[in-house]
Amino acid sequence: MNKQRLSVVIITYNEEKNIARCINTVKQVADEIIVVDSYSTDKTREIAQALGSIVIENKFEGHIQQKNFALLQANYPLVLSLDADEALSDKLKNEIEKIKNNPTADGYTMNRLTYYCGRWIKHTGWYPDKKLRLVRKDLAQWCGINPHDKLELINSKNIKHINADILHYSYYSLHDHLSQLDKFTQISANELYKSKIKPNFWHFFIKPVHKFLNHYIYKAGFLDGYEGFQISMISAYGVFLKYAKLRELYRIDKDI
Repeated sequence: MNKQRLSVVIITYNEEKNIARCINTVKQVADEIIVVDSYSTDKTREIAQALGSIVIENKFEGHIQQKNFALLQANYPLVLSLDADEALSDKLKNEIEKIKNNPTADGYTMNRLTYYCGRWIKHTGWYPDKKLRLVRKDLAQWCGINPHDKLELINSKNIKHINADILHYSYYSLHDHLSQLDKFTQISANELYKSKIKPNFWHFFIKPVHKFLNHYIYKAGFLDGYEGFQISMISAYGVFLKYAKLRELYRIDKDI
């Protein structure tokens, strides 16, 4: 079988801190690198172009919509989809190179290892965090509910797992985490509001407590030290905040 060509697609917005690392780690395996940028105001586009990427600007209408647009821009049958704050481990690069020489599945999952506030998180529900990211373009699409997108195969269950890691450089500080939490909980609240979900006692009290216990106890967040505790607490707070914002949407609508 002829060696398969691979497109790497990355969506960006103001990712000058991360984009060079991401692009440099995929150069070994990529036959083209496509960056879909939603009109960054920093140097993201310039950095990506300088490193040999094709940069396409597209208005951001949601994570799922943007990633599906990026998928469609790929020119080759195999597509690896990454976020700008992700990179490939050396082992993963070698495994992808082997797949290009002899693909035996329609999609491949891999683990994602997250670097959080100076520490690699190996428990707390954040690892192995298996993700489907390498797919046949004609059989894949992004699904889910914004901002929680998920790549899925359509009309195929032929998926294999690569036991190697995407390296996820998520949050460099507590401020980064809380800032992203504020954005994502608002997007989630908006989506729940569209679906006419109404929050109640269960959402405000039981679900946050369950979230904390799940991350910190059941998924052994305590083994990740203080950072595991912080992630667990913020995750629980995020559940509460999402439904508090949803309640606020109903209140505003009622007052109009």
